[in-house]
Amino acid sequence: MERNGVSVALIYGDREHFANLHFFTNFDPRFEEALLVVNLHSKPLLLVGNECLSYLPISPLWKAGELRAELYPHFSLEDQHRPTHRSLDTILREEGCASQSKVALIGSKTYPNPRHSDIPSYIVDTARDLADCINHTAWLVHAEHGLRTTLSAADIAIFEINNVKAGEAMRRMHYNLRPGITDHELMAESIEYDGTPLSCHMTCKTGPNRVSLASASGNLIERGHTWSSNVAYWGSNICRANWIAEGPQDLPLPAQDYLAVFAGPYFIAMASWLESLREGAHCGEIYDSIHQQLPHAMFHVDLNPGHHIGYDEWPSAPVYEGSSIRLASGMVLQSDVIPSHPVYFSTRMEEGYAIADQTLRNELARNHPQTWARIEARRAFLANQLNIHLHESALPLANTSGLIAPWGLSPRMVLARS
Repeated sequence: MERNGVSVALIYGDREHFANLHFFTNFDPRFEEALLVVNLHSKPLLLVGNECLSYLPISPLWKAGELRAELYPHFSLEDQHRPTHRSLDTILREEGCASQSKVALIGSKTYPNPRHSDIPSYIVDTARDLADCINHTAWLVHAEHGLRTTLSAADIAIFEINNVKAGEAMRRMHYNLRPGITDHELMAESIEYDGTPLSCHMTCKTGPNRVSLASASGNLIERGHTWSSNVAYWGSNICRANWIAEGPQDLPLPAQDYLAVFAGPYFIAMASWLESLREGAHCGEIYDSIHQQLPHAMFHVDLNPGHHIGYDEWPSAPVYEGSSIRLASGMVLQSDVIPSHPVYFSTRMEEGYAIADQTLRNELARNHPQTWARIEARRAFLANQLNIHLHESALPLANTSGLIAPWGLSPRMVLARS
């Protein structure tokens, strides 16, 4: 703030876009919106609605007296009691928003016009009436130097166990997949949800009229159809997609060469992608490589082939066309390379990988020995069983790392590089 001449920062959060608030306070809004007001001269002020008042002790800053909190009833849900309170105009003015001051707006996204913001307009309009407002969300989410772009050893340990839990749920789903049950039944049998907060909505899609990103909707699992699902806890999103089949004979005739022309080449490309992960790797070159190996005319990879993952599933992405960003120690990437085809459907190898220099690896091994032992076991499995050799700075966080089972009804049959 001082370097940019900013007097006040407004950090917005709601149920979907909570991670910036959580980063600073460990408070993630439940049901309602919230606003963190940070100025240069006093303790930060957190504005919450009625129901979040009782949730404030989740923040160690609030418990230690380092965070002020105030009820702002208009953050409460519709038709709840809204007692007399300070107006937002009064709050912002008394917190330092004035005609000669600059205010940083921190939502979830940046825009070409730095005066645009995804924070609700009534908040932004009020702030703009008082001061000069600029979108500074990049301070947190910029793919190279955002505050949330690199993680500590403790963060990585948390993300690793959540990748483990999500990956084990996905493993159970593969082994429970069978014709004659519904997608609801498959998820109920497999997830074993323990209450860990989600980084994004969990999905399960099947049937002739499947819709991408859809929730389970009671569709029947049938041989010869396609299927995909994801399980996503904070710091993780494990996703897989394949055919409900024991082998190519169960696929529609035009798709029976799926393994040779689609799933196999994807696996080879992803093995190369995994081996490219290392401290200092050039993200533009990673982008070029994956698109050379998976031509768009066949594989239609439209999303970034590699993005950061945080407590929210996609804070930003360093891998894009022309990117000059280099992977740095502490980054955690999602192997989110999603192919699609009108005949061959899709396949997927999606989980988290941390980048860690020697210092960070030593800290993980010293302070989180069980986490480190699992990471080392995965690296050995990838090398010895799948012939995928990760750089020492690339840490696989999920037990599903590198695994693709092209046939949903043959979950023990996975791809390996010769």
